[in-house]
Amino acid sequence: MIGIESYGAYIPRYRINHNTIFFAVGFLGTFPPPGENAVANHDEDTLSMAVTAGIDCLSGMKREKVDGLYLATTSQPYTLRQNSAIVATALDLQPSIRTADFIGSNKSGTTALLSAFDAIKGETSSHILVCASDCRLNKPGSPQEHLYGDGAAALLVGNDEVIATYEGYYSVSYDFPDRWKAAGEEFEHAWEDRFIRDAGYAKMIPEAISGLLKKYDLNIKDFAKIMFPGLYAREHAAITKRLGAEPAQIQDTMLTTVGDTGSASPLMMLVAALEDAKPGDKIMVASFGNGSDALFFQVTANIKKMKDGRGAKRSLGAKKDLASYEKYLAFRNLAPMELGMRGEISFRTPMSALFRERKVVIGLCGSKCKRCGTPQYPPQRICVNPECGAVDEMEDYRFSDKKGTLFTYTGDNLAANIDPPAIYGLVDFDGGGRFWFDLTDCDLDSVKVGMPVEMTFRRRYVDEDGGVYGYSWKAMPVRA
Repeated sequence: MIGIESYGAYIPRYRINHNTIFFAVGFLGTFPPPGENAVANHDEDTLSMAVTAGIDCLSGMKREKVDGLYLATTSQPYTLRQNSAIVATALDLQPSIRTADFIGSNKSGTTALLSAFDAIKGETSSHILVCASDCRLNKPGSPQEHLYGDGAAALLVGNDEVIATYEGYYSVSYDFPDRWKAAGEEFEHAWEDRFIRDAGYAKMIPEAISGLLKKYDLNIKDFAKIMFPGLYAREHAAITKRLGAEPAQIQDTMLTTVGDTGSASPLMMLVAALEDAKPGDKIMVASFGNGSDALFFQVTANIKKMKDGRGAKRSLGAKKDLASYEKYLAFRNLAPMELGMRGEISFRTPMSALFRERKVVIGLCGSKCKRCGTPQYPPQRICVNPECGAVDEMEDYRFSDKKGTLFTYTGDNLAANIDPPAIYGLVDFDGGGRFWFDLTDCDLDSVKVGMPVEMTFRRRYVDEDGGVYGYSWKAMPVRA
């Protein structure tokens, strides 16, 4: 049986209330609905969130079996350098893997998922990780500012002990000019909201769902959960009523708690539905963007074996209010901030060295002594265990999925940082190994010696002159 084997999700720690936005730019006449949006930290972006969702999805699994990674997004950092390959390297997946970027539409998440199922069905791949992630830049004061949220979802698809079988799909495609962004532009454009709602959203989603029902001779009441993006609350309810579905069948869109996460939105709702699913449940998910994809699944008894990961629910619960609109602008680099002379140091990324050390820098792989089993980061030729001292008897050892404790730390108010103070410290990994890392997603007052930490893939810098986004790993407090 082909279907979903595992799932994962990631929602950033910060949330910004719509009223915070309104108090800053309400003079422009934009009146937001109640709610809040998830906001990526200053060191997060599409790729870092995709990696975190991927780690959640692959928790407890042998990553060697993954032979494909598809990344869906509308906010890819690179237009020329495969973004999915960076995610695959950060996840320490095998090099004999097929990677692909799915971009240009908010339905790219479901399109990537359909493509993964086609590859599994065609036996060109056996296990494909599909990551959908978006961190879209909005013009200050625009309607999108209180509509869009940041987040990522990941699904591992294959044919081995699936938790939900893939039963079928129906797609419609239109060159619908609701939103667009030309090459080289920073912000997207949008046509009149009424046109998007009435000519696109209200017609294309029902067309895809009705097509699915007709294609497989199904009734809307057959489904335990139905989900589609909730860009317009009233029209979302109207579509539900026109389809003949009951309100209890409709999955929460998370529009007021996370925001519209673009290509990740349908997959994130699917993850949330699977977290509460029971064996035998039929689930339908539909997307919206230049048409619509509608897919349906049936939950198996293996759902009871699903590991207790972070998922959508736990990510929703672990949050902190971002009460400053100015700080939000700084995080997005929409308002120039003075970082002092230390922030003026420029450099170019040595790409050849980065490629040679990709497993160390991007994959956070160290070494483990074959003789005594002592791990260490970065990789060593000589075992650091004084009772061993073996030379050139090492094997690769991945630290990115290991937890640890904070041995010591420093808060540095002099370092160039958009969210001072910069915090860094020594981490003792569970099972052995020690190294110093920057700390993120925490406040200095909450940091304690002995605090449990986990690793998180983050954007360390942007080399604007060289057009390079630099990534590495940081430590953060373990999120409940």
